Amino acid sequence: MSEDFKGKSIIVTGAGSGIGRAAAIQFARQGGKVLIADLNEKSANAVLGEIQAFGGSAVVVIGDLSDQAVVDKVFNTAIATHGGLDVLVNNAGIMDDMGGNDETTTAVWDRVIRINLTAPFMMSRAALKHMLETGKGAIVNTASEAGLRGSAAGTAYTVSKHGVIGLTKSDAVMYRNRGIRVNAIAPGGTLTNIQVTPVEGSEGPKIIGGYMSNVGRMAQAEEVAAAIVFLASDAASDISGAILPVDGGWSAV
Repeated sequence: MSEDFKGKSIIVTGAGSGIGRAAAIQFARQGGKVLIADLNEKSANAVLGEIQAFGGSAVVVIGDLSDQAVVDKVFNTAIATHGGLDVLVNNAGIMDDMGGNDETTTAVWDRVIRINLTAPFMMSRAALKHMLETGKGAIVNTASEAGLRGSAAGTAYTVSKHGVIGLTKSDAVMYRNRGIRVNAIAPGGTLTNIQVTPVEGSEGPKIIGGYMSNVGRMAQAEEVAAAIVFLASDAASDISGAILPVDGGWSAV
């Protein structure tokens, strides 16, 4: 275990699986005190057990992060348990049903935007209030290759991830002179348990499928998480407002 994050308080959302799980474990292995925020209690507690097994420090908060009461609980717990807040990783997210605009229901749109964009906005707003008091902090958002183009997902997911990139850049500019860095990663194809259920008979998957030959190999969650940890670290002390593709070169094609 290194000590790059020794004593630092870190919140990772969607930390019960996939990229979030890998990031939480990497932060903990480097001495960080991690709050695992997730909607799935069983998987979140499993990650807690993994971290505790190697002597790491972590705590779990379960709930919907687009609910202000849950957001408040996350930050109150992190501050009370870990003594403050140094890093926020907005990683929790869901896929859409790969539908185009004419195939996307309002229910799908609302759910994807609420979880993928509104929750990171609310979490960042809460984090900034604490970070501004101490004059330091790092926020890392998980965007997507779909935030860089219009050919990697359906309408709702694509719009939500473009929004995450806009949130990242806006916050980076607003707080650049106040000791707070805000960056995002844009993962390509990654081996996680995120669920995709295309609309039956939809044209969306047929259209998107035509562009998928450029995806390349699927990354391991640990590879993507390493980029998150780097952007949150002091090694990235002069990096803010960056959108880092972690996609094996897909964005360069």
